[in-house]
Amino acid sequence: MILRSVGAIVLLVGGLTTPAPATATRPNCDYYVSTQGGDRGDGSARSPWKSIEQARDALRAKKGRQTCDIVVNVKAGDYVVDQTIEFTEADSGRDGHRITYRSADGPGKARLLGAKPVTGWQLYKDNIYKTKVDRTFYTLFEDGKRATTARHPNRTSDDLWSPYLFSVLGEPEKEAVRQWLYFKPEDVPKEWDADFDRNSQIVVWSGGSWSWFTDTVPLGGADFRKNFFTLNHWARYSFVNSRSGSRYFLQNTLRFLDQPGEYYFDFANSEVYYWPKGSIDKVMAPTVRTILSLKGSTPEQRVQNLAFDGLALQYSDFVDWYRAGWISEGDSGYEHKYPVYDRQIEMPRNRFGMVTLTNTRDIDLTRLHLSDSGFMGVYLLFANERVKVSDSLLENIGADGIKVEGGYPGEGDISGHHTISNNYIYHVGELVPGDAAGIELLSTGNNTVSNINVKHSARYGISLEVRPEIKPEDNYARNNTFSYIKLEETGLDSGDMGAFYTYGVSNVEPHPMDNHVKQMVITDVINDPAGAMPDSGTRGVHMDAGGCGFTFDNIEVGKVSDDKYQSYQCNQVTNANWADGFDASKMEYDKIGVTGAFPYPIPGAAQ
Repeated sequence: MILRSVGAIVLLVGGLTTPAPATATRPNCDYYVSTQGGDRGDGSARSPWKSIEQARDALRAKKGRQTCDIVVNVKAGDYVVDQTIEFTEADSGRDGHRITYRSADGPGKARLLGAKPVTGWQLYKDNIYKTKVDRTFYTLFEDGKRATTARHPNRTSDDLWSPYLFSVLGEPEKEAVRQWLYFKPEDVPKEWDADFDRNSQIVVWSGGSWSWFTDTVPLGGADFRKNFFTLNHWARYSFVNSRSGSRYFLQNTLRFLDQPGEYYFDFANSEVYYWPKGSIDKVMAPTVRTILSLKGSTPEQRVQNLAFDGLALQYSDFVDWYRAGWISEGDSGYEHKYPVYDRQIEMPRNRFGMVTLTNTRDIDLTRLHLSDSGFMGVYLLFANERVKVSDSLLENIGADGIKVEGGYPGEGDISGHHTISNNYIYHVGELVPGDAAGIELLSTGNNTVSNINVKHSARYGISLEVRPEIKPEDNYARNNTFSYIKLEETGLDSGDMGAFYTYGVSNVEPHPMDNHVKQMVITDVINDPAGAMPDSGTRGVHMDAGGCGFTFDNIEVGKVSDDKYQSYQCNQVTNANWADGFDASKMEYDKIGVTGAFPYPIPGAAQ
């Protein structure tokens, strides 16, 4: 718990003090931040600091022992974040005490905004406005809702990614290419050739029928005689395999800006065009990719004993291009025991979230409200231990809601013993539908995941992954427990998946049962028919490329287009509704999902 004495009427908090005689009065250690604060504030209630950065710097400058827990009370209001707020080991709680930054007026009242209003709009033509901007960004928002990059074909719904076009095999010898995508002439009219827009991008489920990952890549050119696009970066997989071309759509071209809620960014001229759904004065553009960064210098010098409670974080940016992982083993350029893991881990350019933690220990993230992220919501990268993410609402997330990514297998078990509990994760994968998950655990163990709702995901609800090549002694995805889980509206835009998914976790007998799942409800897993899915079907539980050594107790799965449960015969299943004899009375429905103590209204629920 962040508040050590929950029932106390008055919070007694401690501070950083120099040694003092026993007769000295206790120093003030309850500090304040307010939008009304000033540069000369001292952090008192009467003269508060103006920002979390100012509070951090003032506490960092204090020397001596920390005699008790510090609470920085951040008053209600909007705090614009122009630069990532960074915490290092110099900002840790010391001497057995913590430092907590909390929303003083209740959960969600102190808001850190990683965006600023876009101004200077002038009518361009019809309903489209245009303005000059002083920075480049890769997502946009109007009145708290993500705008759509102008695209072709237009999406059928704000909540879905479809429809798609399909690549074709332009020449027999071009089946394996990843940088040239051939299109059907009827999909891309020849008249576009005269003014092909060099700002254009492609979003593609590369791999033909494999709907496993999406790539977002700028286009370097188009050949309208041979009907192909050239991509500036290679995609994860080739664009045609034996069964199908790859699903794709084009975006960020002015000619595609043809309906409300769409925008176009002319990067070369630093100009943005937008057709508002409502008021043009309510358009916000991100200023940062990460709002809060906790990063120790090394795994031996960690940020620790910090807590963030009740803060709202809204808006963060995406990237100019994205691909999940490296293409081939060894592509990282470094020697590793398992270089194949290059294909599983994010490239360095994409290792960020709205909240990013690296080299940390004993960090609490509680009662947060994260919304409208460009990429990950909460990202635990590499060496992190005993991080708690609880009682929090994450919604409208660009990629994964919560991602825990350990290090390379066989090189040290550096991430684990985390607690992820009582979180509601709503709308994930908005900008990266491929491989999106409400919670993704990668090469990490000894974690507790409980009382979770994940609703509306292009792909997974929860995933636990390593690699199938990893030897048992180098597999760190052990001793994880998942309980009281509800996964809804998953697999909306992908196939060959499961709402609860594992990859390569255990491939060697005797498969010790050291990962445990109990009391989980998975509602219907049916993908959007307009997505024209060529891949194999949707599943409730999919234990892929190994996925052994699990116990499943009291699991219920709704309708699927493939199997409710796909696995080798290497797990223990007790009372699941894909098997005979399922007893629904053993399901603890009233305990599944977030508890009654959840501090925020449930998105989409009738109030």
